[in-house]
Amino acid sequence: MLLKHFYDDNLAQASYLVGCQATGEAVVIDPAREIEPYIKEANENGLTIKGALETHIHADFVSGGREMAERLGAVLYVSDEGDDDWKYENIDHLPHQLLKDGDEVKVGNVTIGVLHTPGHTPESLSFTLKDGGTDNAMGVFTGDFLFVGDVGRPDLLDKAAGAEGTAEKGGQQMFESLQKFSELPDYLQIWPGHGAGSACGKSLGAVPQSTLGYEKKENWVFSHTDADEFVRELTDEQPAPPVYFAEMKKVNKSGPGIVRDLNDPKRIDNPKELEEAIDNGVQVLDTRDSARFAKNHVKGTFNIPINKAFANWAGWLVDYDRDLYILTDEKDHHEVLTALRSIGIDNVTHYMDATQAVTMSDRTEHYHNVTPEESVSMIENGEAKVLDVRSEEEYEEAHIEGAAHIYLGELPDKIDEVPSDRPLVVQCGSGVRSAIATSVLQANGITDIRNMDGGFGLWKKQVNKLIEA
Repeated sequence: MLLKHFYDDNLAQASYLVGCQATGEAVVIDPAREIEPYIKEANENGLTIKGALETHIHADFVSGGREMAERLGAVLYVSDEGDDDWKYENIDHLPHQLLKDGDEVKVGNVTIGVLHTPGHTPESLSFTLKDGGTDNAMGVFTGDFLFVGDVGRPDLLDKAAGAEGTAEKGGQQMFESLQKFSELPDYLQIWPGHGAGSACGKSLGAVPQSTLGYEKKENWVFSHTDADEFVRELTDEQPAPPVYFAEMKKVNKSGPGIVRDLNDPKRIDNPKELEEAIDNGVQVLDTRDSARFAKNHVKGTFNIPINKAFANWAGWLVDYDRDLYILTDEKDHHEVLTALRSIGIDNVTHYMDATQAVTMSDRTEHYHNVTPEESVSMIENGEAKVLDVRSEEEYEEAHIEGAAHIYLGELPDKIDEVPSDRPLVVQCGSGVRSAIATSVLQANGITDIRNMDGGFGLWKKQVNKLIEA
């Protein structure tokens, strides 16, 4: 048997290729939209991908299951558990099999067992793995049910998909699933669907896998014996889910476009064409690092640097209903496009080399970075207003006295709430999120603005005048 772990750092998302080397068959658990890495790995090991299994309808990335079914003729194995509101749609034309608790999927001599583990979502499944003729499973693919050190959040249908009142019910289901799961053998390996950095839980561990025995001893979720207390702790202080999660739920339920059928963005070399697009309301995303963007950028563009957080902030800040142009370094073009498509941003119509755009355009601007020490007199004298773009939880714990608060992810929808009576100093924890926020504000015409370099962390060291909870 071959077991291969794949990990997307941008989404903190894990997927797995399982193959029977005796028969040359393979399946992929929770494939990402970009399926070429799985095909390459299968080919290198003499395997043919025959199926794609999904643990649930994902909210944080576009699944590659239908892509595999369309392109490879692979069988799409999806859940038939849960209520009617969360059944897979538009799959009748694809080779598929609906799964219920107790079913099995054969991959040559390998057996994958199906466990219904609701809580994160009503239809959520986990998959046990047996090699050869053994009666004992060696591990479980837990999807977004059980993580290393944490468990899947039950409130996404409520907060992201508009299914009001489902968090409490999901929490109760999660408690019951954990009780059932705790009866399984301690030696089982746990292969989760996400690691640290995912918004699908509160405090996911960075270790890629664990054992059930270790989780029973160390994971806080197994310490609870009272369902109501468990649900209260589980639902308390869950971070706001990215707004794109609602879009992903719809896309994965009804089916995304096939990547090969998408139009590749057209290259442009004339800055006048770019400027005209901006004047006509097209959103333009510059993916260079924030220092380069701050120094010089085309007026009307906003900035999300291409790094591990890129997909998350793109999901928050890009409007899925408007055409998108991207300005990027040539070497980053494929990575940027793949990351955007991984969360369903398929409306990228044009691109331009970022350096060329800035060099050739006569409509450029910049913004200043200031340290807390450099900005404190302006703030204390009332000559400038602080805009804190950290999360609600961070702001409530402690913030600069007098600071206004709008979370970065909600900024595009709350531009009208941005203080406008004096210059702004934009602040986050370190200066990274506030740099993105500064670019968004500038793109929306708020130009008397500075980014606080070092953010709240440096403010506490240099100034330390704040309000604590």
